[in-house]
Amino acid sequence: MPKRPPPQEEPPDESWMATFADAITLLMAFFVMLLTFADYDIPAFDEAAAAIAERVSGTAQPSPTQTMRLELEEAMYEMNADQAVEISKNSRGITIEIRGGAFFVPGSAKIREAAIPVLEGIAAKMSAPRYRCFYIETIGHTDDVPIQSSAFPSNWELSSSRAAAIVRFFSQNDIESTRMKAAGFAETKPKVPNTDPNGVPIPENRATNRRIEIKVERMNLEDQKKCNETDNLKKMIQEIGETKQPS
Repeated sequence: MPKRPPPQEEPPDESWMATFADAITLLMAFFVMLLTFADYDIPAFDEAAAAIAERVSGTAQPSPTQTMRLELEEAMYEMNADQAVEISKNSRGITIEIRGGAFFVPGSAKIREAAIPVLEGIAAKMSAPRYRCFYIETIGHTDDVPIQSSAFPSNWELSSSRAAAIVRFFSQNDIESTRMKAAGFAETKPKVPNTDPNGVPIPENRATNRRIEIKVERMNLEDQKKCNETDNLKKMIQEIGETKQPS
């Protein structure tokens, strides 16, 4: 009887090597980034960390900035304010753009009553403990129509006063003043042309340029440390106060 040939051994399954190699490459790039930059780019750091977590675990892990954007978009949609509020991502974080005509009385820095609930909704998200180590910069813009009044000699005063009004509102709604700053650019940075090539005004574009930009971005590592230390101190003081309350 002829001998049967020995059974052929199946080659080992090495399909996992591709995923493993991708993960190692991402980790290497991640640590190279840490060693290369003396002043860390916190938003890029968050994005890289989220990408690595997704590659290793197989599930999407949104960064804190992405989570904030999704929460704000959902809140604006539920309040039917998504037509007056636009939320976008930029290289440093997110930008919340609100239309000046919908939020302010024309020619003034007075916030409309109808806009207050929307601003309260934005403040409620940004004042959450998980976002307390984010900076908030509010920038006012106007169109090119000159203004001259006792309160606002020019568009510089109007744009900066509107930005300050938003910051003051946020400060009154549990957002720390140390996280915020306000600036006014007047008509110097239009989003779209105020007039056509013949110099004819475009009312829709002027309305678009009358806006407030709220730029939100993570603090740098040094300021995050101070932020966390302040938070820990507040918690300690609160705990001491609770223990001293009579039972």
